[in-house]
This record gives sequence, C-alpha cells and structure tokens, in this order.
Amino acid sequence: MGLWILLVLLLQQLHLGNAPWTEAVSVSLPAPSNVSISSFNMEHMLSFLPGPDTPDSSRFAVEVLRPSRKSWRAVAGCSELTAGQTCNLTRVFKEPSDRYTARVQAFTAGQKSDWTESAAFQPLLDTVLGPPDVSVSGCGNCLLLQVRPPSVGMLLMDHYIDLVFEVKRTRDGAQFSLTRQYQEEMVISYLQSGVEYCVTVTVKTLFNDKSVPSDPYCAFTSPPEPAHSLSVVYGLLGAFCALGFVLIGSVVYGGQLSFRLLRRRLLTTMSYFLLKVQDGGAAPPGLSGDTLSTLLHKEGSADCLLTDHRPVQTLRSSSEED
Repeated sequence: MGLWILLVLLLQQLHLGNAPWTEAVSVSLPAPSNVSISSFNMEHMLSFLPGPDTPDSSRFAVEVLRPSRKSWRAVAGCSELTAGQTCNLTRVFKEPSDRYTARVQAFTAGQKSDWTESAAFQPLLDTVLGPPDVSVSGCGNCLLLQVRPPSVGMLLMDHYIDLVFEVKRTRDGAQFSLTRQYQEEMVISYLQSGVEYCVTVTVKTLFNDKSVPSDPYCAFTSPPEPAHSLSVVYGLLGAFCALGFVLIGSVVYGGQLSFRLLRRRLLTTMSYFLLKVQDGGAAPPGLSGDTLSTLLHKEGSADCLLTDHRPVQTLRSSSEED
C-alpha cells in the first residue's frame, strides 16, 4: 500500500513538471550569434560570438553541410572551441565551386543551445584575392613588369586570371588603366622616356572581382641623365667647334699665303725674263716691249717691280726712242 502511494505521488510530480531532473533539462544555453565565413586567398575561416549570458565554461561545436550530401558533418578540430576562437575550414571546403553552409552550437556538460547557421558560402566566388608580387624596371619608352600572383593564383590558373594595371605618371598625376591576361613578364609601352611612372596591379578572375590592389611600384622608363653630364657634353661640343674653326681658318689663311708667295715668285720670274731680254737685245717673238709693259701694269705690284729694277726703265726709254 505504501509503495502505491509513493508511485502515485511521483506520477503527479511528473505530470505537473516539478521533478528536479526535468527542470535541469528544460533550461538551454543561448545560441551563438554572428556566425560568418571570411576567406582570403582561398583560406576560409569561420568566426562567431557567444550568445548573451553564455557561461564561461561553455564550449562550441561546428558542423558543415554540403548540398550534394544533404547531411551535416562535424568538423575535426572544431568540436570544443572556446569563446573568441575561430575554425579553419580550408581543408573542409575542398571543391571551390560548391556551396557550403556552416553552423555553431554552444554546450556544457548538461546543456545545449540551438544551432546558428551561416550564410551560404562558395569559395571560388566569395574569397578575396590578395595583391600579387610585382617588380618594375625601365626599358626606354616602356616599363617591364615581373608579376607573380598570390599563392591562390596557382590554384585559380584554370579559371582565367586577369591583371588590371593602374599606371600613374609621377610628374603631373596623369593616369590610365589597362587589363591584360596574366603572364609572368609584361610590357607597358608607348610611355615617355626618362619619366617616372607608378604602377598598381590588381588580380581578377572570370568569376571573382573581389581583390586587394598592390602597393604602387615606381620606376623611370629609362635612367635619367645626370645634370653634370649635360654640361660635360656641351663643353666637349664647344671645344670641337672651336677646334674646327681654328682648322678652317688655318687652311684659308695658308691658302691665301701660298697664293701670295706664288704671285710674288711669278712676278720675280717675269722680271728676270725681262732682264734676259735686255741682255739679248730683243724680245722673244710675238712679245714686244709695249706688250710686256701692258702686262706688268695689269698686275697690282707691277709698278713696285719696275721701280726696283732700273734697267727695265732704261730698256723702255730706248725702245720709245727707236
């Protein structure tokens, strides 16, 4: 009889919900909040915040759903996270083109919270592409660029990588942009020689335009000439010009001097010839004294020559008398 009474009392307590163990089970933990997945260069990280009034002793578990499998799967290494920790999902999201969903649950030894899901995530579309490694050098009127995409670039090579170049002239800020398909060596042509340009490179793919541009890389199209070298060049040019004028003057002066000497020798020879004629008593055939006198007067120095040679004057007087 006593056992039946005790059993009835227990059933009444269960019906009224006053059993001590049922009260502990009915209380649940706050669900986590702000569950999100961030990705940079195809490295995917899940983060979350504990719900309000979540005990410090709480732990958190992460599960992932792939639509093709239609079942949640626990993530190894993310089954007992503490508040503030993140979960690396890079190895879990193996297919870049698939869509994934993650969820987080808080739990203690005797309590659990509801699951909080993240937004759908597709690695290939939602990852952010980092800046490439760039080196720039001048090549006359162009720039030569050595470009290496980030590590994720090798994974995305099959998905058509494009490079966007923002070229800015340092002198006046003039700029332009161009897009080219990825190559290890690229040339930007038709630039001004001896001018500094700065280049910023951004990586984009056919399916993803979320990217971070690189820092500006600056270089001169061709090495600028030092100022002192121009003065040296101008000095050498002036020296060569002066030397040329000296040589030309020497040639001209020497030619005039030679002509004067030749003229003087010619007149001396003619005077000597006239003296011979005087000694012989007659001029050569076809050349009389009047003819010689006329020729001598046509020369600019004939009077001086006749003044110096007195016998010639005597010869002219005797011929006039005859």
